[in-house]
Amino acid sequence: MPRIVEQESYGGAERRITRLGLATLWKELEEILTGFDLRVKEEKDANGGAAVRRILDQRFKQTGGWQFKQVGEVDWTKCIKTGRAHVCVGVEIQFSARSDLMIVDIDHLRLAITAGEIDIGVLAVPSNRLGPFLTDRVGRFDDGRRAVQRARASDLPILVLGLEHDGPGPPLPKQKTRQGKPPTLQ
Repeated sequence: MPRIVEQESYGGAERRITRLGLATLWKELEEILTGFDLRVKEEKDANGGAAVRRILDQRFKQTGGWQFKQVGEVDWTKCIKTGRAHVCVGVEIQFSARSDLMIVDIDHLRLAITAGEIDIGVLAVPSNRLGPFLTDRVGRFDDGRRAVQRARASDLPILVLGLEHDGPGPPLPKQKTRQGKPPTLQ
């Protein structure tokens, strides 16, 4: 099973998990992110990050209760009732895009937190060890930490999680671009 091997907490996020009664939801999120077999070809740029993203998206769907949003919002959110309050967690998954786009994910989390839509934001990314085995320019844990700093969001309740694969295996399929045709120069 993949493991969360790197974690950085900002803005009291870990304390809020306990204080807001989110321990059960947090365990559910950890199970979604880690409860499957993830093997990759341990060679630079040998694996498609979109394949990992599809697996994680499917796991959120199968778990139930998680709401998926398309472009422009937090990827996955889930709220639970504790007493008379509803508390919510938002998760951004970044395994298949350029590292510089993580700042956009942090902005989605910021907007949802400041609008009162979520109470804690999570950015799940490849660990520093896994990242180089995925397609070129995919961000890693250290890039996620830098994105929080660049977005000036370190005072917000955000956690950055670095996921590590199980070990060596066959390459994960890469996403086809331009229908397999070489780019044309204009």
